[in-house]
Amino acid sequence: QVQLVESGGGLVQPGGSLKLSCAASGSFFSINTMAWYRQAPGKQREAVATITRDGSTTYADSAKGRFTISRENALYLQMNSLKPEDTAVYYCKASVIRRADSTSSYVAWGQGTQVTVSS
Repeated sequence: QVQLVESGGGLVQPGGSLKLSCAASGSFFSINTMAWYRQAPGKQREAVATITRDGSTTYADSAKGRFTISRENALYLQMNSLKPEDTAVYYCKASVIRRADSTSSYVAWGQGTQVTVSS
C-alpha cells in the first residue's frame, strides 16, 4: 500500500504564493494519475489539478493561470496569486498499481494540508 503525506500549507495573504508537496512511500509497483483536491468547510471536495505518469496536466477553471502541478519524485502544486476562495484543506490523490502483474488500480488519499488565504 502507498502512503501519501502532504506538506507546505499555511497562512498567506491574498496575492501571495504557496507550494504544496506530496510524498509517496510504501510498497507498490507504480502510480498512474495523481491529483490535488481541495475541500472548504461546508463544501464538496473538488479536483484542482491532475497529472498523469507521462506529465499531461489538467486544471480546474478556477486554477488555470495561477496554479501549476508538477511531478518528479514527489507531487507538487505551485499556487500563485492566491485568493480567499482558495482557502481549503488540500489533499493529494494517487491512482496506484499494486503489483507488476496487475492492471487494476486503487485510489490512495493523503490526510490533507490546510491552506488559508486571508488578510
